[in-house]
Amino acid sequence: MRDNKKDQLQGTLDLLVLRTLSTGGPMHGYAITERVLQVSRDVLRIEAGSLYPALHRMEESGWVRSEWDVSDNNRRARFYTLTTAGRKRLAEEEEHWLRLADAVGRVL
Repeated sequence: MRDNKKDQLQGTLDLLVLRTLSTGGPMHGYAITERVLQVSRDVLRIEAGSLYPALHRMEESGWVRSEWDVSDNNRRARFYTLTTAGRKRLAEEEEHWLRLADAVGRVL
């Protein structure tokens, strides 16, 4: 097992967030992190210090949009949704990841 788990997410954060947003309706940041953790069976943990700057960057790039709403626990939160440009970017990221995973698999 690796000692530094942060290295595992390097370069994959956009892919994980975009894919998570593509599977449902609007989600706030905490829900995104919990969903990734759940789907990865507690292997991939996204820290808030990485997630929120990434979401801000993705919003500036036009891949996601956000709006304020009230969460399930009655707190005001910013909810993110995937845009058409975000779906296109997700397809590009998935294609890149599959090529990379295939190449690494061949080396192993």
